[in-house]
Amino acid sequence: MLGPGHFGVSATASAQRLADGDGPGARFRPPSAVVLLVPVFVSLLVQVPGTIGLSWWQHVPLWAAVTSALLAAASALTLLAAPRFPGPTVAVVAALTLVDLFVPPIGGPPPIALVFAIIGAVVRGARVWALISVGTAWLVAVVGPELATAVLAASPAGIAQWHPAGIALATVGLALCFVIGEGVRARLRGAQERRAQLTARRRAAEQDERTRIARELHDVLAHSLSQIAVQSGVGLHLFDREPERAREALANIRALSATGLDEVRGVLAFLRGDELAAPDTAPLTPQPQLAQLPGLVAGRSGLGLTVSLDDRLSGDEPSSAVQTTAYRIAQEALTNVVRHSAASHATVTVAHEAADLVVTIADDGAGIPASASERGGLRGMRERAELAGGRLTVDSGARGTSVVARLPWAGAA
Repeated sequence: MLGPGHFGVSATASAQRLADGDGPGARFRPPSAVVLLVPVFVSLLVQVPGTIGLSWWQHVPLWAAVTSALLAAASALTLLAAPRFPGPTVAVVAALTLVDLFVPPIGGPPPIALVFAIIGAVVRGARVWALISVGTAWLVAVVGPELATAVLAASPAGIAQWHPAGIALATVGLALCFVIGEGVRARLRGAQERRAQLTARRRAAEQDERTRIARELHDVLAHSLSQIAVQSGVGLHLFDREPERAREALANIRALSATGLDEVRGVLAFLRGDELAAPDTAPLTPQPQLAQLPGLVAGRSGLGLTVSLDDRLSGDEPSSAVQTTAYRIAQEALTNVVRHSAASHATVTVAHEAADLVVTIADDGAGIPASASERGGLRGMRERAELAGGRLTVDSGARGTSVVARLPWAGAA
């Protein structure tokens, strides 16, 4: 049916088919059924009609022609098992191809099925199966005729005697099949790694977005709710003795509730994409700036806690994004003072040192226990500082806690 000289051409053709249909850089990946059936159909179309026509041309006996055609069809149909059993498939195809080598007609069409089986086995990880099966078939095909001639003292009828050049060409063709299989396998593995990297990158971006959303909502809700808690406590404490101040506390609660709801709506609108759909629409609440620190400090005072502001900027202002970051850090730090520190006095200091804006929030409370883990508030402040290109340090002890944020004056590079 075939001679060793056919391997080179068929290997190149099979490589092109596999590379075109299954390369990692291809934008279109054919369905798995097409990848399975195309090699079978191509092998049938090349091997079976070619064998029948050559048998008629060489006038071989009917039994030999039928046997050779059946072997060609069987080797092609065996490829149907390649996805699930790539190793046994290449072994069976190699055996069928070897038998067909010694069945007339001699020198048939190229063994396309064997080429597909070798490349498929290497791509699917059955390299050892392919090496042993093809190596054994090659050894029998090369040594078999010489051994039969030596034993029988004559060349048996119907047994081809391969020319050394044909043997060398067949060997190179088989080796090329393995090289192509390794190349396709490497490309597919590279594509899988790139897809895994893209998936990991997408998940990291989604996690960063979740963290940012959680940080924004935490800042808004923690600030508003802690302020409402403080003002409601003031109202309850002064309800009977100083009704005017209690009324003032209720008014503050109402204002804080409205502001908090506006900020939450702004965050939710951003998440829904409303701002992207209508970029000309201004947000419900502007981003807070350092000019709002006096109001923040005044709102934190009450129920035995006095908060003061030490503004050393002398009218200088950093970039708007840095001001927002500094405000949010001060806001979260003061919220922690109100909720956790049991302090009686806290100071917020803003200063311009070299190329940095330095924000310090210090209190005389109980401090953070050494065994306590860094929770959402501290982690959120640290993340805000790092996103702005700065850093945040926390120094806590028996005499209180000091939170220092150093932010680039001009913003992150």
